[in-house]
Amino acid sequence: MTLSDVARHAGVSLATASRALNPGSRTVADGLRAKVATAAAELSYVSNGPAQALARARTSIVGMIVHDVQDPYFSAIAAGSMRVAREHGLMVMLASTFRDQDLELDYVERLRAQRARGIVLVGSSTTQRRFTERLGLVVAAYEAEGGRTASLNRENLGSAGVVVDNKGGGRDVGRLLLGLGHHRIGVVAGPRHLVTNKHRLAGFGLALADAGVELPDDAVVEGDFGREGGAEAAARLIEQRPDLTAIFALNDLMARGCLMALSSAGRVVPDDVSVVGFDDLPVASDTAPRLTTFRLPLEEIGARAMRLVLRDEAEPRHIDRVRGELVVRESTAPPPHVSGRGGRSRRRTDRREGTP
Repeated sequence: MTLSDVARHAGVSLATASRALNPGSRTVADGLRAKVATAAAELSYVSNGPAQALARARTSIVGMIVHDVQDPYFSAIAAGSMRVAREHGLMVMLASTFRDQDLELDYVERLRAQRARGIVLVGSSTTQRRFTERLGLVVAAYEAEGGRTASLNRENLGSAGVVVDNKGGGRDVGRLLLGLGHHRIGVVAGPRHLVTNKHRLAGFGLALADAGVELPDDAVVEGDFGREGGAEAAARLIEQRPDLTAIFALNDLMARGCLMALSSAGRVVPDDVSVVGFDDLPVASDTAPRLTTFRLPLEEIGARAMRLVLRDEAEPRHIDRVRGELVVRESTAPPPHVSGRGGRSRRRTDRREGTP
C-alpha cells in the first residue's frame, strides 16, 4: 500500500496526503487531515520513516526549466532567479526543453531523483489539458517528498507561482492603437495552445470590442514567437489585409520580424503602419524605429519565482501577481488618414520614451 493509494482513496492530491500524514510547518485543514487519516487507517497504510527521511534530504541545487535559454525573454527571467539563488548560496541547474513537453516532464523527474531543493518552471502554460494533468502529478510527487516548486503563468498546476497580467497588457495595447485612431489592425500571434498567447490576444480583443471595432479572423496570423516566424506571419498578414494601418505582435521578437517584413514590402513604420510588441526585450530599443511595447519586469519576475521556492512553507500555494506598463516609442503614430501624412515619406520623430 502506497501513499498514492491513500491519496486516491481520500480524494485528495498526493501532496496533501503527504502533508496530512507527515505534519511539518506546512499545515493542512483539520477536515482534510481527518479524511486522509481515515483513508490511511482503512487501507492499513504505515509510513516508512527512514525512506521519508531520505526522500526529504535536499541538495543545494535548484532546477530551472525554460523553453530556450537563448531566447532573451527566458534568459532575463533566469538572470533574476540566479541572482536570488546566489544570495542564498544555491546553484541553479538550467535546462531548455525547446517546447518538448515530454522533455519537460523528464527534467522534473530527474531533478526529483537528484533531490534538488526546488524547481522553477518558466515554460509557458498550455491549454492542452492532458499535459497539464501529467505535469501536475509529477510536481505533486516531487512536493510530497519535500521539494518546492514555483511556476510562471501556471495557476492550474496547483503549485505556487508568478502570474503576469498578460490580458491587461493586451488590453492596454488595444486602447493605445485605438486612441491613435487605428481601426484596421492586424495581429501576429504566437502558438495558439500557449496560455500567454491566448491571454494577450484576449485582452487586445476586449479593447477592440469595447470600442466596437472588429478583429476579423484573417487579421490574426500565427507565428512561432521568434523573429523569423514573426516575419513570415507578418508577410502573410500584409498579403491578406493590405489595408492595415497597425500590427500588434504578441512578443518583441515577432515584432522585430514584422519590421523586417514591412520594410521588405516597402512599408514605412510608423508612417504607413504602426507596430507594437510585448515584453520590452533589449531588442525593442535597438530597432529603427524603436519599438513601442508592453514592458514586463522580466528579471524581477525571475527573482520572485525563486523567492517562492524559498518561501515560508506555511504558504505552499501562494500566487504572486505582476503587472507591466506600456512604453511608447517611435514605432507607433496616428494612421495616415488621421495625421494627414502622405503615407510614404519617412519622418523623424522626437517623441520621448513613455509618452504617447
